[in-house]
Amino acid sequence: MCVMMGFNPYHLKRNMAETPHFIKDLLVYRKLSQQQQFPLHYSNLYPIMTDFDGEAGWAGGPYFHQDLWAARKIYHARPARHIDIGSRIDGFVAHVLTFMPIIVIDIRPLSSDLPDLNFIQDDATLLSNFEDDSVESLSSLHAIEHFGLGRYGDPVDPDACFKAMASLARVLKPGGRLYFSVPIGIERVEFNAHRVFSPKTILQAFNKLRLLSFATVDDAGKIEIEAKPDDYNEARMACGLFEFTKD
Repeated sequence: MCVMMGFNPYHLKRNMAETPHFIKDLLVYRKLSQQQQFPLHYSNLYPIMTDFDGEAGWAGGPYFHQDLWAARKIYHARPARHIDIGSRIDGFVAHVLTFMPIIVIDIRPLSSDLPDLNFIQDDATLLSNFEDDSVESLSSLHAIEHFGLGRYGDPVDPDACFKAMASLARVLKPGGRLYFSVPIGIERVEFNAHRVFSPKTILQAFNKLRLLSFATVDDAGKIEIEAKPDDYNEARMACGLFEFTKD
């Protein structure tokens, strides 16, 4: 709860423990920098004390793996156009923009002057700008679990996630591809952050589509490319990666 309200006890503890390390480095730098281009001024101190023993980065977790998973599939499929619903602009959308234009739909506004990034502000529970069976390539990654919870200024609606899934199925073209991800595991709503879906719930919601492939990012942040939905009914909060088509 403290973290959600903007206070992180872990960071406070780490900062206190690493203060001597910071002061030691500060004194060394002050001594060495007196005749250098970047002399030390105490008014410009910006202490960061949680990175002394950190790694270069983390090539794991749901967003890292799902964005690559979907972008690679689209790259190999090379559709005439691709439409995305609510996925990360600085993750998946950026990946796709390296090889093709993309249309992004979100209920929130987006400011962008990139010529290949086309934006439509719309309610994805309806997708009123698209006719039935009209979209060849479609994605929604880690987005629909938020629909109808009010977190992003959208109307509160317990059924909004299912309305959005029905809209995705409606507009998908026969032979097209839908790349879809949500948190999966023990089914629940953690208001107002997100929902966690049973894999069976997702398959039932898309019962008019055919599952082509299923992958997961497990609770430890590792991806399993060829997974079985039933194996993740009891996960805490894995990420289910569903590739569907319409016959």
